[in-house]
Amino acid sequence: MTDIQSVIAKGKVAVVTGAASGIGLAVCKILAEKGMCVVLVDLGGDALAQARIDVAALSENPESDIVAIETDVSKRDELEALERAVIQRFGYVHLLMNNAGIQPGSSLFGPQANWDRVLDVNLMGVIHGTRVFAPGMIAHSEPAIIINTGSKQGITTPPGDPAYNVAKAGVKAFTEALQHELRNTENCNVSAHLLIPGFVFTGLTANGRTEKPPAAWTPEQTADFMMESLRNGDFYILCPDNDVPRSLDEKRIAWAAGDIIENRPPLSRWHPDYTEAFQAHLSK
Repeated sequence: MTDIQSVIAKGKVAVVTGAASGIGLAVCKILAEKGMCVVLVDLGGDALAQARIDVAALSENPESDIVAIETDVSKRDELEALERAVIQRFGYVHLLMNNAGIQPGSSLFGPQANWDRVLDVNLMGVIHGTRVFAPGMIAHSEPAIIINTGSKQGITTPPGDPAYNVAKAGVKAFTEALQHELRNTENCNVSAHLLIPGFVFTGLTANGRTEKPPAAWTPEQTADFMMESLRNGDFYILCPDNDVPRSLDEKRIAWAAGDIIENRPPLSRWHPDYTEAFQAHLSK
C-alpha cells in the first residue's frame, strides 16, 4: 500500500471533484493545511468561487497553490481538459479524489433524465476521472493515491432510490477492480481506496433542513476519519456516524450478502417475512 505520508505532503498535488461543498470541501481544507497544491473541481458558480477562497485561506501560498477549475465530471472531454490544465500548471498529480455526486431521487419506472444524470455523474464521473488521471499517476512513478467516494447504499442497496444504488454499487465494483489492477502493475506506486461515508450532513442530504440532525456527522468528521483510515492503509473506509457504529454496519452488510448465500428474497431486510430473523441477526 502507498505511503500516505509521502502523498499528503507539502508541494504535492491534489485534485478533488465535488469540491465546492460537503466532504470534498472539507478534504480540500485538510490538504491545503498540509501544504499541498489543491485543485478544486466542481460545477461553476459562487459556491466554487467561495470554496476556493475558504481553502486558500488555509494555504501558505494561496495564489500559486490553490486553484478552482469548473468541470462537469460526467463529460470525459472536460476531465481530459482538466488533466491538461493541472499538468501544465503543477506537473504531476499525487492525489485524485473522485467525489462529485448528486441525488435527485429516482424510481424504477420514473423519469429517464434522473437515471441518466445520476449514472453519468455518480458512476461515469468516477470512471472517467480514474481513466483520465490514473495512467499519468502511474507513469510518473511517485507515490500517489486515488480515492473514490462510494456509499453504504451501494452495498446494502436499500429500497427507495435505485439509480443512486446502482451507481454506487458500480463505484464499489470499479474501485475494487482498480486496486487489483494497481497492485498487480509492475513498479506501480499508486493505490486506490473506497470511501464509504455514513450519514453526513451536506447539501446532498439536507432535504431542506438547516441544522445538522443529531445522528449525522459533519463533513469535517468524515474527512478526518478518512485521513486516519488512509494512514492505516485501509481500502474500505467504512465510516460510522452518531447513530450507526461500525458493528451495526457490519451486521447489515453481512445480512445483505446472506440473501444470496441463504437464497432469501432480495432485500429481505425489508421483507415482512424476515423482520424477526433480521432483528435476531442484529442481536447476536
